[in-house]
Amino acid sequence: MTRDVRFVSATPVLASLDIERSVGFFASKLGFSSVHAQQGVYGVVRRGAVSIHFWACAERHIAENTSCRVQVDGVAELFEACAAFGIVHPNAPLEAKPWGSREFSILDPDGNLVTFFEPADG
Repeated sequence: MTRDVRFVSATPVLASLDIERSVGFFASKLGFSSVHAQQGVYGVVRRGAVSIHFWACAERHIAENTSCRVQVDGVAELFEACAAFGIVHPNAPLEAKPWGSREFSILDPDGNLVTFFEPADG
């Protein structure tokens, strides 16, 4: 392995049964901007330095077994906004985790689990 390679970022690509609905959900509930939405093909949303991509999938069980983690600054404020929309996963409220983060999770309309976190010392 070369030591001079620097990993810069990662972009989650989530399964979507309805690209336009997925893009709309992330825009309306989480403040992302729609970058691309081609129904039945591919979608992209962006908020700040974070992009999330969606690929068209016809099998809900794939999305229901997919997840990603997104680091944010202001996880408590985001939690409050998501709670107001009623999209916080019932088993994943905001809490401190033993691995050093404060986090909570939501389920998108297709069942993808998205966890938002910040370092506990942040």
